[in-house]
Amino acid sequence: MFAFIGIIVGVVCTLLGYVLHHGNVAILIQPTEIIIIVGAAIGIFLGSYGMKTFQATIKAVMGLLKPSAAKEAYVQLLKMMYELFNVARKEGLLGLEKHVENPNESEIMSKYPSFLGNHHAVHFFCDTLRVILTGAVGPHDLSEMMEMDLDVAHEEDLLPAEALTTVGDAMPAVGIVAAVLGVIITMGKINDGPEVIGGSVAAALVGTFMGIFIGYVICAPLAKSITAKVKAEGMYLNCIRHALFSFSRGESPITCIEFARRQIEPSMRPGFVELEEAVKAA
Repeated sequence: MFAFIGIIVGVVCTLLGYVLHHGNVAILIQPTEIIIIVGAAIGIFLGSYGMKTFQATIKAVMGLLKPSAAKEAYVQLLKMMYELFNVARKEGLLGLEKHVENPNESEIMSKYPSFLGNHHAVHFFCDTLRVILTGAVGPHDLSEMMEMDLDVAHEEDLLPAEALTTVGDAMPAVGIVAAVLGVIITMGKINDGPEVIGGSVAAALVGTFMGIFIGYVICAPLAKSITAKVKAEGMYLNCIRHALFSFSRGESPITCIEFARRQIEPSMRPGFVELEEAVKAA
């Protein structure tokens, strides 16, 4: 959300300063320059990363409107895992099977919508529990398997940010290309008088402005915001990973969630007493 707020602030303040300097906003509206710059940006994107990443980037940008996991989401996650691990302790591993096979119908998981709303986390948690239920994989092999899963997912999730950074870095050069094309057109009007030449030069310089502006005020913040969101998602999944690793070693439920709690960033980490009270309430 703040990525869009920052972009809006940047656009408004830039235009406001321009207007206060008695600038003519109409001059900035140059359809041909927009076609050159936007078309080149899309061409660079598709040529470098393909349609699949283009679609993923649109989805990632729209995903910035949704907030990342907050402290309460971590409390809910830890409570949910504690309840499930207690089921395994009382009923054995087979007691988890009905919850793992149908998480949306589980009387425990259904109490925690913030977890069920994160489809990647649900699949990661349930798939790993299925592996544990088979009993065919040792704790350390399971840890390596989970780490590999998260690394692959993390690399894929970062592609939109990488693509936007690539396009953003190219935008100033694209703006110069648009300006050079405008100057070429201007040279063809050299005999048309100062007013015509001045308007043509202004239109050419708009291309340089738009290229730099799009690169640094739009693409860069979006790329950084997507990277931060992927990092937050990774921390949420790592919380699950540490709990499951501890569970696979046969630790008690409270020890499992304590391992998970300790890897959460301090700014969002629930306190020990706070989590203990939440667990008792559950």
